[in-house]
Amino acid sequence: MSESKAWIAGTTGLKLTPDEIAFFRDERPWGFILFARNVSEPAQIEDLCAHLRDLVDRDDALVLIDQEGGRVQRLRPPLVPDYPSGSQLGALFRENEELGLRSAWLLSRLHAFDLLKLGINVDCLPVLDVPVEGANDVIGTRAYGKHPEIVTAMGRAAADGLLAGGMLPVIKHIPGHGRAFADTHHELPTVATPLEELAEHDFAPFRALADLPMAMSAHVIFSAVDPKNPATTSGKVVEEIIRDYIGFDGLLMSDDVSMNALSGDYFDRTKAIFAAGLDIVLHCHGIMDQMKAVAACTPELEGKAFERAQRAIEYRKEPDTSNEEELREEFQRTFEAVA
Repeated sequence: MSESKAWIAGTTGLKLTPDEIAFFRDERPWGFILFARNVSEPAQIEDLCAHLRDLVDRDDALVLIDQEGGRVQRLRPPLVPDYPSGSQLGALFRENEELGLRSAWLLSRLHAFDLLKLGINVDCLPVLDVPVEGANDVIGTRAYGKHPEIVTAMGRAAADGLLAGGMLPVIKHIPGHGRAFADTHHELPTVATPLEELAEHDFAPFRALADLPMAMSAHVIFSAVDPKNPATTSGKVVEEIIRDYIGFDGLLMSDDVSMNALSGDYFDRTKAIFAAGLDIVLHCHGIMDQMKAVAACTPELEGKAFERAQRAIEYRKEPDTSNEEELREEFQRTFEAVA
């Protein structure tokens, strides 16, 4: 792996602009993330992924996407089917645990079929947040349920399905976004719940899946741990909760640095993320001025962060020998039987 800087970048359109080409070649992001604005038809997506990898001179560069199902699904028909949300899978689990777990595995395995052939090798899934009554619906139907046991079991099945298909999962949003009463895209939520309750409810799925290779942070203040800083910029939350209590020693990346839950300019936000002990900063929008500020204070990927990044890449295995058509039919039957 040639030298990279510790950030993941987004781009503005279906193909790279001359400015983006020059910038990415110079600033060498460790990975990239795609959104609906970056996808039109299979050959275009394949070309874009190949071009991004070529610019950073790394065949193993990760290309991420948020492809959950439900309302967070960047690829849509006719590229791929509209898939059910986490809450729909969770409803199936509550009726029949075995069918629910199978459906979570199947959906992830289908995501892997959809994505890998396009050059995308990371799906930001599973969502391990456990919503509480009255919380903002920014998580809402994306969650598998309101009980940590259900979220843990379904999250494990979803991660296993991705891994079986040769994809990397990203657990999100560590250490938990389910209690947030505000949308972090727009403002910073504060959770005042006592630590003991957080440990039993919010942190539990992350602790159970702490062996997975990558996690995305929550832009949420947990005042029982750090009353001033959201998890993304809190060294206390990162060390005491994410690394120590939860036991996650994989690659820790920020949620999007552009979200309004974070304060300060892009330079200050990025500095605060690395000062807190995160390994990678994520910038999604592809806006050049913002990217320049992020890249300007992003360090080389080295030391412990480099080791975690390498471990994540090596965690990816060759896809299993599942038959795509058979799995699609099984998934369809599973949902029709319940309906």
